[in-house]
Amino acid sequence: MDGMADQHWFLEAVDLLVRVVEAAGILIIFVGAMLAFVRFLLVGLWHRRSRAFVPIRLTLGRFLTLGLEFQLASDIMRTSVAPTLVDISELAAVAAIRTALNFFLARELKQERHEIAEFGSPRSADPKRAGKEPTT
Repeated sequence: MDGMADQHWFLEAVDLLVRVVEAAGILIIFVGAMLAFVRFLLVGLWHRRSRAFVPIRLTLGRFLTLGLEFQLASDIMRTSVAPTLVDISELAAVAAIRTALNFFLARELKQERHEIAEFGSPRSADPKRAGKEPTT
């Protein structure tokens, strides 16, 4: 019976850890979304250029990517303990979806960073102040 009690304790501990990692992922995404929303409101009041929102999108994308990584980690942890074929197939589907989301988020972040590097700081309305001469 000690083996059963040990196994039950282990499964409960893993379940608790999975919930903590899931909560961390949710918290990261929530904090990122709230920060982006507040910055969006502040920037929206002062600037009307779409480029002014690029840093907000980059920051939100970083939070989303990190939060999704935590969510994937919790799924892996959950499946690592006595997985069934159904558990493994569900993890594969979830991992594929989250990996695709992360891929597209990372690609968008890279593109946004490239635009900032190419066109200068989005906070500057004057191209000369951004370090670039205007193009004709």
